[in-house]
Amino acid sequence: MRISTIATMAAALTAVAGTAPAQDTPAFEPTPIVARGVLQSLEFTPMTSSERLRHYLTGTFGPGSFATAVAHAGLDQLRESPTEWGQDGGAFAQRLGNAYAKHAIRGTLEYGASSALHQDDRYFASGETGFWRRTKYAIASVFLARRDDGQRTFATARIGSAAGTAFISRAWQPASTSGAGNAASSFGFTIASDLGTNVIREFWPDLKRRFHRN
Repeated sequence: MRISTIATMAAALTAVAGTAPAQDTPAFEPTPIVARGVLQSLEFTPMTSSERLRHYLTGTFGPGSFATAVAHAGLDQLRESPTEWGQDGGAFAQRLGNAYAKHAIRGTLEYGASSALHQDDRYFASGETGFWRRTKYAIASVFLARRDDGQRTFATARIGSAAGTAFISRAWQPASTSGAGNAASSFGFTIASDLGTNVIREFWPDLKRRFHRN
């Protein structure tokens, strides 16, 4: 259990580090603080079709996506999961291909579903104060997305793509990880990784400012 927790946190840290250059894009731009109750709904601007496509391509095939795949492959190598793939260089290559394929499938499923449902799955900073309030917002944001009017709704595209990828990827898994229970476990790990990533995204600007001061 401890290994899984550490693995999730490490994957989230690497995912954010890998996408750090994108901090200047709307996907990670802190939302200006406005009165509570109208936070973000006044400032939110839905993506155009070209912006949505660019966001998908960058997030799914950009340098950050490869860094995330390397992190997940390295963690699976440490855990020797799946066991049939062994521990040598060829095993790491298999795990890297597995991680990147799952990342690409999820990104593609999420792009298609979010486009059809007009959902925006980008993370927007809360603009709140207080550690627990901001943490709760970051966690809730895994399960909520923005509609075109800025209101929040259940993140069908994000959650559905995570579930779809978990089951689709069973097609090339060896016997020890090919069952429905393993798919459910993979889905849970993905959601936990999203939770950690959102918390880091929420507090990353504060940490960056503190590092610069030091």
